[in-house]
Amino acid sequence: MQAIRSLFLPNWSSDVRLDGKTAVVTGANVGIGKETAKDLAARGARVILACRDMTKGEQAARDIMREVKGAKVVARQLDLADTKSICQFAEQVYNTEKALHFLINNAGVAMCSYGLTVDGYETQFGVNHLGHFFLTFLLLDLLKHSAPSRVINLSSAAHAIGKIEFDDLKSEKNYSPVRAYAQSKLANILFTRELAKRTEVLGVTAYAVDPGMVDTEITRHFWRPLGYIIKTFNFLIKTPAEGASTSVYCTVTPENQLLNGGYYRDCAQAESCKAGQDDGTALKLWAVSCHLLGIRWR
Repeated sequence: MQAIRSLFLPNWSSDVRLDGKTAVVTGANVGIGKETAKDLAARGARVILACRDMTKGEQAARDIMREVKGAKVVARQLDLADTKSICQFAEQVYNTEKALHFLINNAGVAMCSYGLTVDGYETQFGVNHLGHFFLTFLLLDLLKHSAPSRVINLSSAAHAIGKIEFDDLKSEKNYSPVRAYAQSKLANILFTRELAKRTEVLGVTAYAVDPGMVDTEITRHFWRPLGYIIKTFNFLIKTPAEGASTSVYCTVTPENQLLNGGYYRDCAQAESCKAGQDDGTALKLWAVSCHLLGIRWR
């Protein structure tokens, strides 16, 4: 079975060091985020674990420091469902860090019951897209100051069934956990595409990542209905460390070997669905997101 699994996993490795670099990884207390943070720490980077649950975040920091000799990691509180928390986190980063080279927008919620963020947005769109959009906006000055720097946004293959419902972004008319999740993951790709255009001249590049089907806590809302399929094809499910590999790939691979604004899967450039390549929708989503958040981002 392991031999079969290996056929579906990327054959990539790198010994690139990140000494003197600083990274923020959202949702780093568990799963893909924790494994990403651990890998970057092992390469010598200082890593800020941005976590909603500080008890879990501090435990993750201790775990990484125990497993990685000399790891430089610190946990900071961040609730992407609350713009006030995002502002407080960003302020703390500016107060404690002289540079920021990598922002890895990894955190997310998936296929949960209908709910609203503190600011009144549908939870999946609010956390997965708007929360990271706002965080990136707030940290952009530090990313520019530290250029060359990178923003990596985690998306999903589910984006292929997504559609940006501009007339019902709060999903008040007809909520579907699957549609809302797919919309948020499509938004991640469109955000990456537009961000790359706007910040390349500033020395900040952006990449969207599909980690694949990974066994993490985010699956708690949708694994059960797919139980039979999961049991049958569990050899296709990645471990968190395997799922983190493409995020790490987009972090350490030389810039001239990556496509700015590109979509990556299994440590290689891939092609998003047609909707993910719609520059008109990307521009409109950018404008709408700025309006919802009450910010001006040219």
